[in-house]
Amino acid sequence: MFHTRPAVALWILTAMLGRASPPEGGKEVPLWPSGAPAAQGVTSKEIVEGPDGKRDHYIVRNIHNPSITPFLPPKDKANGTAVIIAPGGGHRYLAIDIEGTAVANYLNTIGVSAFVLKYRLAREEGSHYTVEGDALHDAQQAIRTVRSRAAEWGVNPEKVGIMGFSAGGELAALASMKYDGGNAAASDPVEKQGCRPDFQILIYPGGNPDMFVFTKDTPVTFLLGADNDPLTARNAPAIYLALKKAGVPTEMHVYVDGGHGFGIREHPKQKLPSNTSWYLRLADWMGDRGLLTR
Repeated sequence: MFHTRPAVALWILTAMLGRASPPEGGKEVPLWPSGAPAAQGVTSKEIVEGPDGKRDHYIVRNIHNPSITPFLPPKDKANGTAVIIAPGGGHRYLAIDIEGTAVANYLNTIGVSAFVLKYRLAREEGSHYTVEGDALHDAQQAIRTVRSRAAEWGVNPEKVGIMGFSAGGELAALASMKYDGGNAAASDPVEKQGCRPDFQILIYPGGNPDMFVFTKDTPVTFLLGADNDPLTARNAPAIYLALKKAGVPTEMHVYVDGGHGFGIREHPKQKLPSNTSWYLRLADWMGDRGLLTR
């Protein structure tokens, strides 16, 4: 199992995040090479905005060409586990670094391959997309894509999970409730793949409490947030109880402080366990589930 002291983990993060632009992974992979459903004909470009006086992180919006960006650990360290990361942002934008690329870089330090998902935004001004239609379709396609290229990326197709923050957590939960086994007769190798995640990681997930309807086939779950985050206070108990009712093995952590949207930051405003070492709890859980060994 992987363990590291918080001080060491923070040193790693400082090295990862001490730059003027978001950390970069491998080449961005479009999920729909011929154009995403409901996005054909849309030509406006993606918008990236950096930190400003009100925000200490990068955001991405105006997403019409959904993609995943691979972050792969060194081959001698890789354990075959893959995590698709869905950043949050209220379905209006994506907090692409603190809930995306920085998380991917941390996962690489424990041998996990990570894929940062850019999904279509249902609540951005002027959007015609939907959460349970287009955004979910992007998440499902991301899972299929990673499985279809598992050999290329050194991934075990039976260890592909999804992780989401806030609105991305809502999306991850939806992907863990609504999935299929793929189409074996399809000519497209991506469409042959099933889209059920093998595990789900929900970090202060959004959505409405009544939307979480799980079954015994729902993947094992890690759930984390802060008590003084109204969204966690509302959703975490509902999710946990729904998972337990369905008999799904679940681990939940609720910190006293941390608020909403702490993600992974180089310099958090307050150095609390919720924003300086929560990811160590995730590493413990992944180790316990056999996800950090081949």
